[in-house]
Amino acid sequence: MDYTLLFCLATGIFAGFYVQTVVGFAGTLVSFPILLLAMPLTDAIAYVSIFYFFSSVSLIPREWHSIDRRLIGQLVIATVIGIVIGVLVLRFSKPLILKRALGVFILLYVLYVATGRQKLTLKRKGIAGFGFMAGFFSGLFSTGGPLYVICVENSTSSIKIFRATMIGIFGMVTLVRVPALAISGILNFSHVKISLLILPVFLLAQSMGKLTFNIINEDLFKKSLLCLLCISALGMLF
Repeated sequence: MDYTLLFCLATGIFAGFYVQTVVGFAGTLVSFPILLLAMPLTDAIAYVSIFYFFSSVSLIPREWHSIDRRLIGQLVIATVIGIVIGVLVLRFSKPLILKRALGVFILLYVLYVATGRQKLTLKRKGIAGFGFMAGFFSGLFSTGGPLYVICVENSTSSIKIFRATMIGIFGMVTLVRVPALAISGILNFSHVKISLLILPVFLLAQSMGKLTFNIINEDLFKKSLLCLLCISALGMLF
């Protein structure tokens, strides 16, 4: 057994899903740089997808009453269409410039919020537009999370509803992603077996993340969101 792989996997999953449990997103953003030290990208995608599945099974029932299901309903169709188009663009072109354009857009949004501007007012068409673009970049680079954050943060009234709704959205995406990865051969039974060895580390990350969320104040929470969005955008640019 490769103990270096196990150590990197345990460290990456703990860090990623601690942050994911606290703020409702960024699990991939935090875990990927660590996982890629010991494994190829396809394996990292497989492992993170498995733990997103575990996270959804664990958290969605607890957060169900706080999830804005109406908002998810408005996002789902546009998201699926966006994912399909994103995969097609990825297959038939070299769209690196689009990833950098997304990074610029997110940085501009962070600047907009940091200067004390009011929340964006998103109507049904605006929500569908964000859902389409988030799905598009999820299909293209698996980087749709920041766009979901902008949409949900501007459409919900509290950090509790925001976090729960983000958990619900990632559950929806995972429900499609895991079977697709298995059918394509990217995710296999060996990934599942090794993931079960790391499961206690994942559960510890979730427990500590839940404790942190219960004590964090709203102002710090929002600043953390902006910081993670900024890091994500810079990663897309450079």
